Amino acid sequence: MLARVFLAAMASAAIWPANAYALNVVARGESAQAAIVETVAPGFTAATDIPLRVDTWDGGLETLKGRAAEGAWDLVQVEPDELAMGCADGSFEKLDWPAIGGKEHYAAMGISDCGVGAAVNNLVLAWDRDKFPAVPTWADFWDVAKIPGKRGLAKSVKGALEFALLADGVAVADVYKTLGTAEGIDRAFRKLDQLKPYIVWWQTAADATKILGSGDVLMTATPSGAIAAAARGEKRNFGAQFAGSLYEPRYWAAIKGTPNLREATQFLYLTGAPSVQIRMFRSNGEIGLARGVNDWLTPDQQALSPTFQGNLTVALRVDNAFWRENLAKLRVRFEAWLAQ
Repeated sequence: MLARVFLAAMASAAIWPANAYALNVVARGESAQAAIVETVAPGFTAATDIPLRVDTWDGGLETLKGRAAEGAWDLVQVEPDELAMGCADGSFEKLDWPAIGGKEHYAAMGISDCGVGAAVNNLVLAWDRDKFPAVPTWADFWDVAKIPGKRGLAKSVKGALEFALLADGVAVADVYKTLGTAEGIDRAFRKLDQLKPYIVWWQTAADATKILGSGDVLMTATPSGAIAAAARGEKRNFGAQFAGSLYEPRYWAAIKGTPNLREATQFLYLTGAPSVQIRMFRSNGEIGLARGVNDWLTPDQQALSPTFQGNLTVALRVDNAFWRENLAKLRVRFEAWLAQ
């Protein structure tokens, strides 16, 4: 069935005329870049005769606008805030939804005027099941007296505060309501104080899985995709706790005025095929937002998929409105706290 879906997508895409120019797509991070090169580029070029050039970036609308002005990029993976701002200021094209499969083909959170869901980022609590057979919670993550060992966290205030409140007993549904008060923010920093001597800070997903695999930490927050990739590629027995995990969608957006909009539309059509999204998941652990894509995963794979219903319903979606208003000042406070 998967092969038929993929071949149907290829056949449909091939009706568009080929273009002599390369299509320039930009992924969010090296893992996503490598997965596109491995799983999408060969089939896309074979079907369309269009070379695919895959770059990567770390975000930031100023960077995007500079590269767009140079004519260097056609399609870019963006975070929700970048999508909202870029759509509002005319940086992105409005999508031709029927041409990429229709809105009904995608989960609701993957649908926007200027963007289509590429994947879901999910920061989970991960641990080595060979060393700790139980399923920990964020309260366990903080309890170094009962469960001794170092803990890994991303060196970012975004995520650290949410997990601190969850560890302090705040319900998932109340986290951002609590952070919306000065008392709630103070509470989160006090909880971080308790764990600070035991934290190993990491910068990249690769670092997170490295410190877990080496035994430098007993548990760590890490992107679920990195855990899925380690389970597949490195045969590691890592677990991922989705209860209280932190997620947000990532989108594909087409640069306004790109001369390769037709080719970008072909790319989006192909990458929306469940068979292609499953190949991506098997490559780097990230799952797309096509409806029903999880139905084609094995139970072990579903357990590591952030969009599998059982995982999604117990997770917390990043409140971008909160962070848009508070990130700058909370980042300053976090940096000062780190320096103490």
